[in-house]
Amino acid sequence: MFIFRVSSEECASNDSRSERWIENTEHTQHNTPTHHCTVWKRKGLCFLTQTQSCCSMFPMLTLLSMFYYICLRRRSRSGTRSEALGSRRAVELGQRSALPVTVEVEQYGKEVLDFSSHYGSENSMSYTMWNLAGVPNVYPSSGDFTQTAVFRTYGHWWEKCISSAIPFRRTPPSFHSQDYLELAFEEPVYPTAVEVLETYHPGAIVKILACSLNPFSQNPPADVRWEVLWAGKPNKAVTPQARQFSPSIRQISFATNLLRLEVNSSLLEYYTELDAVILRGVRERPILALYKIPVIDINDLSDSEEEISDAGGLCCRSGGENRHNLGNGYFDRLPYELIQLIVSHLPVPDLCRLAQSCKLFHKHCCDPLQYIQLSLQPYWARLTDASLSHLQSRCTLLQRLNMSWTGNRGAVTAAGFCSFMKACGASLVCLELSCCHFLTEACLEVIAQTCPCLQELNLASCDRLQPQAFNHIAKLTNLRRLVLYRTKVEQSAILSILTFCPELRHLNLGSCVMIEDYDVVASMLSARCRSLRSLDLWRCRNLSERGLAELVSGCRLLEELDLGWCSTLQSSSGCFQHLARSLPRLRKLFLTANRTVCDSDLEELAANCSALEHLDILGTRMVSSASLRKLLQSCPRLKLLDVSFCSQIDSRFVQEISGLFPNVSIKKSFTQ
Repeated sequence: MFIFRVSSEECASNDSRSERWIENTEHTQHNTPTHHCTVWKRKGLCFLTQTQSCCSMFPMLTLLSMFYYICLRRRSRSGTRSEALGSRRAVELGQRSALPVTVEVEQYGKEVLDFSSHYGSENSMSYTMWNLAGVPNVYPSSGDFTQTAVFRTYGHWWEKCISSAIPFRRTPPSFHSQDYLELAFEEPVYPTAVEVLETYHPGAIVKILACSLNPFSQNPPADVRWEVLWAGKPNKAVTPQARQFSPSIRQISFATNLLRLEVNSSLLEYYTELDAVILRGVRERPILALYKIPVIDINDLSDSEEEISDAGGLCCRSGGENRHNLGNGYFDRLPYELIQLIVSHLPVPDLCRLAQSCKLFHKHCCDPLQYIQLSLQPYWARLTDASLSHLQSRCTLLQRLNMSWTGNRGAVTAAGFCSFMKACGASLVCLELSCCHFLTEACLEVIAQTCPCLQELNLASCDRLQPQAFNHIAKLTNLRRLVLYRTKVEQSAILSILTFCPELRHLNLGSCVMIEDYDVVASMLSARCRSLRSLDLWRCRNLSERGLAELVSGCRLLEELDLGWCSTLQSSSGCFQHLARSLPRLRKLFLTANRTVCDSDLEELAANCSALEHLDILGTRMVSSASLRKLLQSCPRLKLLDVSFCSQIDSRFVQEISGLFPNVSIKKSFTQ
């Protein structure tokens, strides 16, 4: 039974605040053997509750108000303290009494701002990431279309090539991303849905993120935040047909017009193709976001206003040595090496957090032996100059460093990177810096000066580095692996590098459009880099039969050669037959989109390259089924054969030889 006595003055007030309501409320209790009564009084408002002693009840408004007040005080780490105060002020201003009426906005991508790789050329629109902007070109049709966005790789076989880098230890199992693209939209909105139109072999998308930065704004914020809208594991769809991928996304506390898609194509049978991205959202902050009650972390129950800052999970405090050891269980009785082995399985953020727990773990977690290999790529959204500064003292023995994708939009500066390299680069042998747009000529100069032992350098898609910066690479005379895919390296710089780096084993010059004469480069490779094992000349513009002949005559140890989309090579000159006779160790050969490849070329490959594992002859019109069958019989190690758009090879024949050679993955794309 409830009795309410409400004054007229209180009824007229609609802007009462929950916190003051609680603070100004008095209550008294009256107990009897059979009843428990509570009277709540506040300025004329009286609530009298009477319940049985075994079932105590409170007014619903009071209970919710108290709970909401507690939640504000116990804000979890899923949101910042400023967000908590913002939500609280919104409620206090009376926005709960007037719910905003919002209209959902639908937008297609306006501009592709950044990406890690694409199948297409830098000077055209076919198969490039730029096709993702605007309305669909293909959808709902399915198949292989040039008007779509296509990444450079697919499948597991690419990772098994000798030119691929060795994986880094301590990569979190939840990090699956291999490629990414960033897409800007016209108007910032609070996202309600993201739809990706996949037109061929869908299933590659593993993460969708939103950014707080408006890329078209003249006043960018000081703090750029990325929030995950959706994340999943790599998978592949049941069929290669087109689909509209629209996962359930989480709400975020800011409006966005910049999305990032991360993909993993390792499980796909062929290239994934994307046609368009739709962002749906509302202009006003959703009411559910206003009243969102945070999840309270059981480890975050302190009322203290001081919070431990770990700079996004990667800043490591050094004050653990001043803390008292309150007991380490039996850990301090274990051998030092055993504790080191146990700790070595932790990812980097957990290693930094564990260092703050006690003196024993601080000692083990700060041991430079734990940081011989360091991959910061999974934490690209949180890595800052402060993070590098805190890690600096621990990385004095660092040998392998992966900073790919990190530091963009001001999170890491050239000065911060140079400071880290000067302190930690002396022992480096491997440095992965793909898509690091903070790099400048000064950064490469510091690398050349401080990393005398460097053997592997990856600058793939660092397309904002100025051409003169690459001259410093020539000082790294111990280089074995160099990746310059999609960079502005010029001919003079690459010739200097080849002159002073004769120990090169793996070289990637794919899509390097600033190199004027690849014949000269091929001649220099033949003269200076005779130990070369792999060479990627994907989409090089002007390699002739003469340059190719010099290359294969001097670099006879080549096992991988990518000549995809090198349209200036003509089979009639005999260059491909000479290639097959000169490279008996050849395991991978891409002759993609060279329409002149013929039966004679395949017969020479069958006769001389029995170790062949990967062959791409997409687009040729002059290869017959007979020569293809002979190649399959002569190359027992063959795993991948791409005959898409080969006019003499029909689907029926592909189905037949697939049954005869089940260990070979034969690719034959289609269009509707």
